[in-house]
Amino acid sequence: MRRGLALLLLMPLAGCGLAADLTGAAAGIAAGTVTSNPAAGFAIAVGTRAGIQAGLDWAVRARARGEQDAVAEVIGSLAPGEVRPWRIRHDIPFGNDEGEVRLLREMTSPLSTCREALFSVSEGGWFVTTACRQGEDWKWAAAEPAVPRWGALQ
Repeated sequence: MRRGLALLLLMPLAGCGLAADLTGAAAGIAAGTVTSNPAAGFAIAVGTRAGIQAGLDWAVRARARGEQDAVAEVIGSLAPGEVRPWRIRHDIPFGNDEGEVRLLREMTSPLSTCREALFSVSEGGWFVTTACRQGEDWKWAAAEPAVPRWGALQ
């Protein structure tokens, strides 16, 4: 039981990356101790970890979607060659970001109208993305980036 409490006390120091692991371990240790059944403790640990990780993944995706929508909205309002700032202000003021967007070209087909643009992030360089018209709005159309340099937009 003391180990479980120690893990809970250390969790804020671990950050989001280990939150699910530490929470699952603490729940498993507590359940195994209370029930005297290691199998029940293991099952509860795995289930708790999976639930916490799913919640964290959802939160990260929701924040990234907000950032992508902010960039796409600016892309939709630009004329070719024009440069404008973009910014995101999250409800929880962590990870707010900003930069510039430069429209490179517009691509029109019978299926959709898309625009290719360069955008910057305050902590990084310039990146290329595509946004497409979806009804009255513009939406991020690029596949999820596969490199860590994209940081929070990943």
